Amino acid sequence: MRKFFSAMAVGLALTGMSGLATAQTWDMPLPYPDNNFHTKNTRLFAEDVKKATGGKLTINIHSGASLFKMPEIKRAVRTGQAQMGEILLSAYGNENAVFEADGVPFLAVGYDNAWKLYQAQKPVLEKLLAEEGIKLLYAAPWPGQGLFVQKEISSVSEMKGEKFRAYNAATSRLAELLGAVPTTVQYAEVPQAFSTGLATSMLTSAATGVDVKAWDFLKVFYQTDAMHPKNIVFVNQRAFDGLDKASQDGLLKAAAESEKRVWEASKKEAEATVKALGDNGMKVLKPGAELQSGLEKVGATMVKEWTEKAGANGKTIVDSYNKM
Repeated sequence: MRKFFSAMAVGLALTGMSGLATAQTWDMPLPYPDNNFHTKNTRLFAEDVKKATGGKLTINIHSGASLFKMPEIKRAVRTGQAQMGEILLSAYGNENAVFEADGVPFLAVGYDNAWKLYQAQKPVLEKLLAEEGIKLLYAAPWPGQGLFVQKEISSVSEMKGEKFRAYNAATSRLAELLGAVPTTVQYAEVPQAFSTGLATSMLTSAATGVDVKAWDFLKVFYQTDAMHPKNIVFVNQRAFDGLDKASQDGLLKAAAESEKRVWEASKKEAEATVKALGDNGMKVLKPGAELQSGLEKVGATMVKEWTEKAGANGKTIVDSYNKM
Protein backbone atom coordinates (compact mmCIF):
# COMPACT_ATOMS: atom_id res chain seq x y z
CA MET A 1 0.00 0.00 0.00
CA ARG A 2 2.89 2.30 0.87
CA LYS A 3 4.40 1.65 -2.58
CA PHE A 4 1.03 2.43 -4.20
CA PHE A 5 0.74 5.85 -2.52
CA SER A 6 4.39 6.63 -3.28
CA ALA A 7 3.81 5.84 -6.96
CA MET A 8 0.67 7.99 -6.95
CA ALA A 9 2.56 10.91 -5.41
CA VAL A 10 5.27 10.66 -8.05
CA GLY A 11 2.64 10.49 -10.76
CA LEU A 12 0.88 13.58 -9.46
CA ALA A 13 4.18 15.44 -9.24
CA LEU A 14 5.04 14.54 -12.81
CA THR A 15 1.59 15.61 -13.95
CA GLY A 16 2.09 18.95 -12.24
CA MET A 17 5.49 19.36 -13.84
CA SER A 18 4.02 18.47 -17.21
CA GLY A 19 1.35 21.14 -16.76
CA LEU A 20 3.99 23.72 -15.95
CA ALA A 21 6.05 22.67 -18.96
CA THR A 22 3.20 23.60 -21.31
CA ALA A 23 3.24 27.22 -20.13
CA GLN A 24 5.06 29.47 -22.60
CA THR A 25 6.41 33.01 -22.65
CA TRP A 26 6.68 34.66 -26.04
CA ASP A 27 8.67 37.75 -27.02
CA MET A 28 6.82 40.43 -28.98
CA PRO A 29 8.83 43.40 -30.33
CA LEU A 30 6.93 46.63 -31.06
CA PRO A 31 8.23 49.67 -32.94
CA TYR A 32 6.32 52.33 -30.98
CA PRO A 33 6.69 53.78 -27.46
CA ASP A 34 4.48 53.01 -24.49
CA ASN A 35 2.45 56.22 -24.80
CA ASN A 36 1.35 55.34 -28.35
CA PHE A 37 -2.24 54.10 -28.62
CA HIS A 38 -1.17 51.07 -30.67
CA THR A 39 1.21 49.96 -27.91
CA LYS A 40 -1.44 50.51 -25.26
CA ASN A 41 -3.86 48.33 -27.21
CA THR A 42 -1.23 45.63 -27.75
CA ARG A 43 -0.54 45.51 -24.02
CA LEU A 44 -4.27 44.98 -23.41
CA PHE A 45 -4.16 42.24 -26.03
CA ALA A 46 -1.31 40.54 -24.15
CA GLU A 47 -3.33 40.68 -20.93
CA ASP A 48 -6.35 39.21 -22.73
CA VAL A 49 -4.24 36.38 -24.15
CA LYS A 50 -2.95 35.42 -20.70
CA LYS A 51 -6.52 35.30 -19.37
CA ALA A 52 -7.94 33.51 -22.42
CA THR A 53 -5.27 30.80 -22.23
CA GLY A 54 -5.54 30.32 -18.48
CA GLY A 55 -1.99 31.53 -18.02
CA LYS A 56 -0.54 29.01 -20.47
CA LEU A 57 0.70 31.80 -22.75
CA THR A 58 2.37 34.99 -21.56
CA ILE A 59 3.44 37.64 -24.06
CA ASN A 60 6.49 39.68 -23.13
CA ILE A 61 6.13 43.10 -24.80
CA HIS A 62 9.29 44.92 -25.97
CA SER A 63 8.10 48.41 -26.94
CA GLY A 64 9.93 51.33 -28.53
CA ALA A 65 12.06 49.19 -30.87
CA SER A 66 13.99 48.02 -27.80
CA LEU A 67 14.40 44.41 -28.99
CA PHE A 68 14.36 44.86 -32.78
CA LYS A 69 13.97 47.96 -34.94
CA MET A 70 10.89 47.99 -37.13
CA PRO A 71 12.66 46.97 -40.38
CA GLU A 72 13.95 43.90 -38.51
CA ILE A 73 10.77 42.73 -36.75
CA LYS A 74 9.14 40.74 -39.53
CA ARG A 75 12.31 38.78 -40.24
CA ALA A 76 12.80 38.18 -36.51
CA VAL A 77 9.37 36.57 -36.27
CA ARG A 78 9.78 34.65 -39.51
CA THR A 79 13.06 33.13 -38.31
CA GLY A 80 11.82 32.45 -34.79
CA GLN A 81 13.99 35.00 -32.99
CA ALA A 82 10.69 36.32 -31.63
CA GLN A 83 7.37 34.51 -31.64
CA MET A 84 5.16 37.53 -32.34
CA GLY A 85 5.51 41.07 -33.62
CA GLU A 86 3.82 44.25 -34.74
CA ILE A 87 4.86 46.33 -37.74
CA LEU A 88 3.65 49.11 -39.98
CA LEU A 89 2.71 46.93 -42.93
CA SER A 90 3.36 49.49 -45.67
CA ALA A 91 6.94 49.92 -44.46
CA TYR A 92 7.57 46.52 -46.10
CA GLY A 93 6.26 47.60 -49.49
CA ASN A 94 9.65 47.00 -51.08
CA GLU A 95 9.21 43.28 -50.35
CA ASN A 96 5.80 43.07 -51.99
CA ALA A 97 3.48 45.78 -53.32
CA VAL A 98 0.50 44.14 -51.62
CA PHE A 99 1.95 45.23 -48.27
CA GLU A 100 1.59 48.90 -49.20
CA ALA A 101 -2.01 48.90 -50.46
CA ASP A 102 -3.17 50.94 -47.49
CA GLY A 103 -0.29 53.36 -47.97
CA VAL A 104 -1.45 54.54 -51.39
CA PRO A 105 -2.81 58.08 -50.94
CA PHE A 106 -6.48 58.61 -51.79
CA LEU A 107 -7.15 54.96 -52.63
CA ALA A 108 -9.29 54.61 -49.50
CA VAL A 109 -10.14 57.88 -47.73
CA GLY A 110 -11.64 57.64 -44.24
CA TYR A 111 -12.22 54.75 -41.82
CA ASP A 112 -15.16 53.14 -43.62
CA ASN A 113 -13.20 52.88 -46.84
CA ALA A 114 -10.08 51.79 -44.94
CA TRP A 115 -12.03 48.86 -43.47
CA LYS A 116 -13.33 47.87 -46.90
CA LEU A 117 -9.80 47.98 -48.31
CA TYR A 118 -8.59 45.78 -45.45
CA GLN A 119 -11.28 43.20 -46.21
CA ALA A 120 -10.26 43.24 -49.89
CA GLN A 121 -6.57 43.00 -49.05
CA LYS A 122 -6.80 40.43 -46.24
CA PRO A 123 -7.11 37.15 -48.21
CA VAL A 124 -4.15 38.05 -50.42
CA LEU A 125 -2.15 39.26 -47.44
CA GLU A 126 -2.81 36.10 -45.42
CA LYS A 127 -1.65 33.93 -48.32
CA LEU A 128 1.59 35.89 -48.80
CA LEU A 129 2.42 35.85 -45.09
CA ALA A 130 1.64 32.13 -44.86
CA GLU A 131 4.26 31.49 -47.53
CA GLU A 132 6.79 33.00 -45.09
CA GLY A 133 5.60 30.92 -42.14
CA ILE A 134 3.70 33.85 -40.61
CA LYS A 135 0.08 33.92 -39.44
CA LEU A 136 -1.84 37.22 -39.47
CA LEU A 137 -3.73 37.85 -36.23
CA TYR A 138 -5.23 41.30 -36.76
CA ALA A 139 -4.75 44.75 -38.26
CA ALA A 140 -4.75 48.11 -36.47
CA PRO A 141 -5.27 51.35 -38.42
CA TRP A 142 -3.61 54.69 -37.91
CA PRO A 143 -5.73 57.82 -37.97
CA GLY A 144 -6.02 59.49 -41.37
CA GLN A 145 -2.78 60.87 -42.74
CA GLY A 146 -2.52 64.62 -43.13
CA LEU A 147 0.01 67.08 -44.50
CA PHE A 148 2.36 68.81 -42.06
CA VAL A 149 4.09 71.92 -43.43
CA GLN A 150 5.89 75.02 -42.21
CA LYS A 151 3.40 77.50 -43.66
CA GLU A 152 -0.01 77.60 -45.32
CA ILE A 153 -0.03 76.56 -48.97
CA SER A 154 -2.71 76.84 -51.65
CA SER A 155 -1.45 74.33 -54.25
CA VAL A 156 0.84 71.33 -54.58
CA SER A 157 3.27 73.44 -56.61
CA GLU A 158 4.34 75.06 -53.35
CA MET A 159 5.71 71.72 -52.19
CA LYS A 160 8.48 71.88 -54.79
CA GLY A 161 11.89 71.47 -53.18
CA GLU A 162 10.53 70.59 -49.74
CA LYS A 163 12.50 67.93 -47.88
CA PHE A 164 9.67 65.46 -47.43
CA ARG A 165 9.90 62.82 -44.70
CA ALA A 166 9.26 59.39 -46.20
CA TYR A 167 8.73 56.19 -44.24
CA ASN A 168 7.93 53.76 -47.05
CA ALA A 169 8.03 53.44 -50.84
CA ALA A 170 4.61 55.06 -51.26
CA THR A 171 5.50 58.23 -49.35
CA SER A 172 8.78 58.45 -51.26
CA ARG A 173 6.85 58.34 -54.54
CA LEU A 174 4.33 60.86 -53.19
CA ALA A 175 7.18 63.26 -52.46
CA GLU A 176 8.49 62.90 -56.01
CA LEU A 177 5.06 63.57 -57.55
CA LEU A 178 4.68 66.65 -55.34
CA GLY A 179 8.02 67.94 -56.57
CA ALA A 180 9.52 67.47 -53.11
CA VAL A 181 12.70 65.63 -52.14
CA PRO A 182 12.01 62.32 -50.32
CA THR A 183 14.06 61.77 -47.19
CA THR A 184 13.71 58.45 -45.38
CA VAL A 185 13.23 59.07 -41.68
CA GLN A 186 12.06 56.37 -39.25
CA TYR A 187 9.49 57.17 -36.59
CA ALA A 188 11.90 57.53 -33.68
CA GLU A 189 14.16 59.87 -35.67
CA VAL A 190 11.53 62.43 -36.71
CA PRO A 191 12.24 65.20 -34.14
CA GLN A 192 15.97 65.12 -34.82
CA ALA A 193 15.46 65.11 -38.60
CA PHE A 194 13.33 68.25 -38.47
CA SER A 195 15.48 70.03 -35.90
CA THR A 196 18.56 69.53 -38.08
CA GLY A 197 16.81 70.51 -41.32
CA LEU A 198 17.03 67.02 -42.81
CA ALA A 199 13.24 67.16 -43.26
CA THR A 200 10.85 70.13 -43.60
CA SER A 201 7.44 68.53 -44.27
CA MET A 202 5.65 65.20 -43.94
CA LEU A 203 2.43 63.30 -44.50
CA THR A 204 1.50 61.40 -41.36
CA SER A 205 -1.23 61.07 -38.76
CA ALA A 206 -2.07 63.61 -36.10
CA ALA A 207 -1.27 60.82 -33.61
CA THR A 208 2.32 60.71 -34.83
CA GLY A 209 2.36 64.50 -34.82
CA VAL A 210 1.49 64.51 -31.14
CA ASP A 211 3.96 61.71 -30.32
CA VAL A 212 6.84 63.66 -31.85
CA LYS A 213 5.56 67.10 -30.70
CA ALA A 214 5.35 68.37 -34.27
CA TRP A 215 4.45 71.87 -33.04
CA ASP A 216 8.09 72.29 -32.00
CA PHE A 217 9.18 72.36 -35.65
CA LEU A 218 6.09 72.69 -37.89
CA LYS A 219 3.22 75.18 -37.98
CA VAL A 220 0.37 73.83 -40.14
CA PHE A 221 -1.56 70.56 -40.38
CA TYR A 222 -3.89 69.92 -43.31
CA GLN A 223 -6.54 67.29 -42.61
CA THR A 224 -6.70 65.15 -45.73
CA ASP A 225 -7.37 61.61 -44.40
CA ALA A 226 -5.40 60.58 -47.48
CA MET A 227 -5.01 57.01 -46.24
CA HIS A 228 -5.09 54.91 -43.10
CA PRO A 229 -1.92 52.79 -43.02
CA LYS A 230 -2.26 49.72 -40.83
CA ASN A 231 -0.10 48.00 -38.30
CA ILE A 232 -0.41 44.23 -38.34
CA VAL A 233 0.04 41.88 -35.41
CA PHE A 234 1.29 38.45 -36.41
CA VAL A 235 2.75 35.23 -35.09
CA ASN A 236 5.29 32.67 -36.20
CA GLN A 237 3.18 29.80 -37.59
CA ARG A 238 5.31 27.08 -35.97
CA ALA A 239 4.99 28.79 -32.59
CA PHE A 240 1.23 28.98 -33.08
CA ASP A 241 1.06 25.32 -34.10
CA GLY A 242 2.95 24.44 -30.93
CA LEU A 243 0.11 25.67 -28.74
CA ASP A 244 -2.63 23.33 -27.60
CA LYS A 245 -6.02 23.82 -29.27
CA ALA A 246 -7.56 25.66 -26.33
CA SER A 247 -4.66 28.14 -26.26
CA GLN A 248 -4.87 28.66 -30.02
CA ASP A 249 -8.56 29.43 -29.71
CA GLY A 250 -7.90 31.79 -26.81
CA LEU A 251 -5.22 33.63 -28.76
CA LEU A 252 -7.48 34.03 -31.81
CA LYS A 253 -10.39 35.20 -29.67
CA ALA A 254 -8.20 37.82 -27.98
CA ALA A 255 -6.93 38.94 -31.40
CA ALA A 256 -10.46 39.40 -32.76
CA GLU A 257 -11.42 41.46 -29.71
CA SER A 258 -8.23 43.50 -29.97
CA GLU A 259 -8.88 44.30 -33.63
CA LYS A 260 -12.38 45.54 -32.90
CA ARG A 261 -11.13 47.61 -29.95
CA VAL A 262 -8.24 49.21 -31.80
CA TRP A 263 -10.33 50.37 -34.78
CA GLU A 264 -12.56 52.25 -32.36
CA ALA A 265 -9.55 53.48 -30.39
CA SER A 266 -8.02 54.81 -33.61
CA LYS A 267 -11.10 56.91 -34.33
CA LYS A 268 -11.00 58.40 -30.84
CA GLU A 269 -7.27 58.95 -31.17
CA ALA A 270 -7.83 60.84 -34.42
CA GLU A 271 -10.23 63.28 -32.77
CA ALA A 272 -8.10 63.74 -29.66
CA THR A 273 -4.79 64.22 -31.45
CA VAL A 274 -6.12 66.68 -34.05
CA LYS A 275 -7.44 68.73 -31.14
CA ALA A 276 -4.07 68.41 -29.37
CA LEU A 277 -2.25 69.82 -32.40
CA GLY A 278 -4.47 72.89 -32.30
CA ASP A 279 -4.19 73.21 -28.53
CA ASN A 280 -0.40 73.31 -28.90
CA GLY A 281 -0.47 76.16 -31.40
CA MET A 282 -0.60 74.47 -34.79
CA LYS A 283 -3.02 75.69 -37.45
CA VAL A 284 -5.39 72.80 -38.26
CA LEU A 285 -6.93 73.37 -41.68
CA LYS A 286 -8.85 71.66 -44.47
CA PRO A 287 -7.13 71.87 -47.88
CA GLY A 288 -8.45 74.54 -50.21
CA ALA A 289 -10.07 73.48 -53.48
CA GLU A 290 -6.90 73.88 -55.57
CA LEU A 291 -4.70 72.05 -53.08
CA GLN A 292 -7.26 69.26 -52.66
CA SER A 293 -7.59 68.86 -56.43
CA GLY A 294 -3.82 68.68 -56.83
CA LEU A 295 -3.48 66.09 -54.07
CA GLU A 296 -6.24 63.93 -55.56
CA LYS A 297 -4.58 64.10 -58.99
CA VAL A 298 -1.33 62.88 -57.46
CA GLY A 299 -3.30 60.17 -55.65
CA ALA A 300 -4.93 58.97 -58.87
CA THR A 301 -1.51 58.59 -60.46
CA MET A 302 -0.27 56.60 -57.48
CA VAL A 303 -3.29 54.28 -57.47
CA LYS A 304 -2.70 53.52 -61.15
CA GLU A 305 1.01 52.94 -60.63
CA TRP A 306 0.47 50.75 -57.59
CA THR A 307 -2.14 48.58 -59.31
CA GLU A 308 0.25 47.97 -62.19
CA LYS A 309 3.16 47.24 -59.84
CA ALA A 310 1.12 44.83 -57.71
CA GLY A 311 0.05 42.91 -60.83
CA ALA A 312 -2.68 40.30 -60.50
CA ASN A 313 -2.81 40.68 -56.73
CA GLY A 314 -3.25 44.43 -57.05
CA LYS A 315 -6.08 44.01 -59.54
CA THR A 316 -7.76 41.47 -57.27
CA ILE A 317 -7.60 43.86 -54.31
CA VAL A 318 -8.81 46.94 -56.19
CA ASP A 319 -11.60 45.05 -57.97
CA SER A 320 -12.78 43.54 -54.70
CA TYR A 321 -12.60 46.92 -52.95
CA ASN A 322 -14.56 48.68 -55.68
CA LYS A 323 -17.35 46.10 -55.42
CA MET A 324 -17.85 46.77 -51.69
